Amino acid sequence: MSGLLLRLAGPLQSWGEHSLFGERDTLSFPSRSGLLGLIAAAQGIQRGHPLGDLHQLRFTIRVDRPGVRLVDFHTIGGGLPRARTVLTADGKRQSAATATIVTKRHYLSDAVFTVATEGPDILVTDVAAALRRPRWQPFLGRRSCPPEQPLLLDRPVDDPVAELRRHVPVPRWAPRDGSDLELDFVHEGDHDDAWQRSELYDTPTEFTRHDRRYRPRPVSVVSTPVPAARCFGRSETYQAELIRYIQGAAR
Repeated sequence: MSGLLLRLAGPLQSWGEHSLFGERDTLSFPSRSGLLGLIAAAQGIQRGHPLGDLHQLRFTIRVDRPGVRLVDFHTIGGGLPRARTVLTADGKRQSAATATIVTKRHYLSDAVFTVATEGPDILVTDVAAALRRPRWQPFLGRRSCPPEQPLLLDRPVDDPVAELRRHVPVPRWAPRDGSDLELDFVHEGDHDDAWQRSELYDTPTEFTRHDRRYRPRPVSVVSTPVPAARCFGRSETYQAELIRYIQGAAR
């Protein structure tokens, strides 16, 4: 087993679990289905095709910045004549009185996550190659949410979870007393020291556009100390340290 590290940052992210057309929610951290979808897009796997070996991947998420929740209020079809209104399920047109469709889309604004991705060596090598030269644009849960670069922290990693705990730079300031910074780590499975446990329906079994099915998985959130020396705030210093880390200079 080996691993790689993903940095998920951008103006907006959205990791839905119970999304319907009218209300599209987001979890407070990346979902398993969203992470698999990001990698599948990079590999050029078409929607509805089997994900194959990608199901062997395991993810541990470090919440570097939780971001701010944002709700985008949408209306569709208002003010149009009946002939141009949205079609109903039976193929008819909406009446003028019911033509306006309202949706709410939830996002995380200004969030940053670093994800330890573990799996068999050959699979991890293939995933890293796809992320370096993606077939299709990776996105942070939705196509309207492109990631910042670097997405892949491209360096050899034997134990990516240990890297999250000790070495990967954090875009937060350390406590003023110089103590370690406590960050939330989201683990798959049940952990005795978790402060939060939940069951998420975000492991895809069917990934087609109109027939998406998921099975549950247990998730544990554990508060974990990260060295103050690896905290660089929201500054150019953080970006410089991130590049140094990728190049293997920062430990």
